Amino acid sequence: MKKLVNLFTVIFTLLLMLDVAYAGGGNRTGTGGAAELLIPVGPRGIAMGEASISTSNGLESLFWNPAGIARMENSSQVLFSHMSYIADIGVEYGAVSANFEGFGALALSVKALSIGDIPVTTTLSPDGTGATFSPQMLVAGLSYSRQLTDNISIGLTSNFISETLGDVSASGVAFNVGIIYDNLADLNGLSIGVVLKNIGPEMTYSGTGLLTQADVENLNRPPQYYTVNAASFELPSNFQLAAGYKPVINEMSSLEVTGVYQNNNFSGDETKLGAEYGYNNTFFVRAGYQFAVQESDNYIYGLTAGAGISYDVGGIDVKIDYAFRDVKYFDGNHIFSVSLGF
Repeated sequence: MKKLVNLFTVIFTLLLMLDVAYAGGGNRTGTGGAAELLIPVGPRGIAMGEASISTSNGLESLFWNPAGIARMENSSQVLFSHMSYIADIGVEYGAVSANFEGFGALALSVKALSIGDIPVTTTLSPDGTGATFSPQMLVAGLSYSRQLTDNISIGLTSNFISETLGDVSASGVAFNVGIIYDNLADLNGLSIGVVLKNIGPEMTYSGTGLLTQADVENLNRPPQYYTVNAASFELPSNFQLAAGYKPVINEMSSLEVTGVYQNNNFSGDETKLGAEYGYNNTFFVRAGYQFAVQESDNYIYGLTAGAGISYDVGGIDVKIDYAFRDVKYFDGNHIFSVSLGF
């Protein structure tokens, strides 16, 4: 009976999330903001086609599914990552987590985009004024995860979003919630994951960059500065349903296959597939593929691949991972990370 109740809870949560998340998909392409929320972090998950929603654990799972944090193998972890993103943009990421017995796991994370200097242009100086500005985009997250039973874990992330573009800026809050169910239907190695991402209030830009000088008719006064009210924009929320399977091979080898269906509010739906082979729990090779049937002509991602190594150094679990993601029209993305487990 308890297993049936747990399964019913998972199904009910899945349906509730799906009902909340659906909002038009590709019919609203390009109408959402805060796109930095969608930039993935974690080379293991990226190498597996961004499909490790139901199988990742520890800090590696923080971006994919916060429910996986409670399944960390160490009492505490630290992770640093760098990605060479499209258009020469760098993505820096750092996170730390700790598991407290009887309470659950807490994690802090920071993702920052390094965009570089952009020349300032005006209608009078279309080739540039000689000045530059550097956009700043930051996402800082606080996560909580707990293992409810041996098979079920849940997680919640609250992300603070900050964007600064020249003399205007915007800030907001987004929430991610996820659940992982292991050994579904008593089948050892089969797991499912459900995630709802980037749910929060609309954001609006403000600042001195929105001041404009103008005359007001019928008023006997010189030109004054007035504030332009910028339109608000919604966050790029999505719903993801994932499944993974880890068949038993032998003591030296491990295999993991994963798949994800992702419903996006502001673009076409995506399908993601991935696999990982591990030898002696030390060396790992990974591959994946992602596609969007509704927007196949405009979808820029496809094949992914990567490798990793895990080794115990003086009681510290050291993991080094690398991933490559092929990108249409741009140079491919390279992602590196180092994590330490204590």
